Amino acid sequence: MESKKPGFVKITGFLSALKVKLLLIGETQVTKVLIVYATDYGSTKRMAEAIASGAHSVPNVVVELKTAEEVTADDMTSSDAVLVGSPVHMGSPDWRVKKFIDTVCGKLWVKDSLIGKVGAVFATGGGFGNAGGGCELTILSLLNNFAELGMIIIPLPKNTPGYALGGLQWAPYGRAHAEDGTPTGLPEERLEAAFHHGANVARVAAALKGQNLFAKPN
Repeated sequence: MESKKPGFVKITGFLSALKVKLLLIGETQVTKVLIVYATDYGSTKRMAEAIASGAHSVPNVVVELKTAEEVTADDMTSSDAVLVGSPVHMGSPDWRVKKFIDTVCGKLWVKDSLIGKVGAVFATGGGFGNAGGGCELTILSLLNNFAELGMIIIPLPKNTPGYALGGLQWAPYGRAHAEDGTPTGLPEERLEAAFHHGANVARVAAALKGQNLFAKPN
């Protein structure tokens, strides 16, 4: 049997590699956004859904919503962006969210598994102080955890549509109770900033996907 000439092998090898490269260029790169939340009366879930709608509005983005009790380490590491939302409990995040951070995120922190991923947060609170104080403390607590994990944190600019009714510089929030503590839910106008927050996070995650931005030890 006549053997192939070296030159022929090189040419066919080059053409095969070129074909693979062209196929890869033609493929659509999908960005995954994970939204994690806990909810008591449904308001934080509703805000999570508004954020999901915003993320879905960005092309080539897939969104997954999970409660804090459902999320696994694989969910976190397979995502390009993670948003965590919580109702306010005594001026801090819900215990289910705290447990998720301690049991799931803590192990990933040890392995540096989330460094460079995009992170953002949101919160809902009661009527006392117009929900502002408790929500801000809860948001800052969550952002501190994301900073500890080495994530790229996305804020909420004050020119975001809906910011005046549902935004802080850190993240969107919602007042979900009346001043007497009665649950009222979240009106649509208080969800507009959440929608745009989801879109902002998705756009940043898509732009940074596959990028190694942080220094690593040799």
